[in-house]
Amino acid sequence: MSMLIAGLVLFLGVHSSRVFADDARTAFIAAHGEKTWKGIFAVLSIVGFVLVVYGYGEARTAPLVLWTPPAWTRHAAALLTLPAFILLAAAYMPRNAIKARLGHPMLIGTKIWAVAHLLANGNVPDVLLFGGFLVWATLCLRAAKARDRAVGTVLPAGGAAPTVIAVAAGIGAWAAFAFHLHAAWIGVRPFS
Repeated sequence: MSMLIAGLVLFLGVHSSRVFADDARTAFIAAHGEKTWKGIFAVLSIVGFVLVVYGYGEARTAPLVLWTPPAWTRHAAALLTLPAFILLAAAYMPRNAIKARLGHPMLIGTKIWAVAHLLANGNVPDVLLFGGFLVWATLCLRAAKARDRAVGTVLPAGGAAPTVIAVAAGIGAWAAFAFHLHAAWIGVRPFS
């Protein structure tokens, strides 16, 4: 469990620099350059992610059960992750209407993903992992919206073609993950 916690602290901590230490981040970049910041960020993120993956896998071998969710919650979680995947795809597809409307679809998608998994999982490692990501995404979204308001961010209008591509990519990624990759990588079949 300690490896999972350390990984979450490192991974989410690094990804929270704009929330809790934006001035320090800006000063570091000014002093050492953006490439140095990105290099350190990438290394710490990878180390944190590896710790999360191994720590979560290790913690799942002897989980402490907080509650036992009903079977239907697994199907609900699998379906709730569909919009999460679409939002994730929209975050990286330029000039789509979803991003133009929501501003930060990746963070919203992360929140939906986390809530869906909290709904279907009642073990301590699950609560730490998905609860940690839910808190992180909530704080990051609030901070990002505050920055947008402060600088008057205006996103370009979204077009129909990029929006359709984002939705199709999200559905395709969701289907691949829900029906194949989740079982292969996590060991759980969402629809079984």
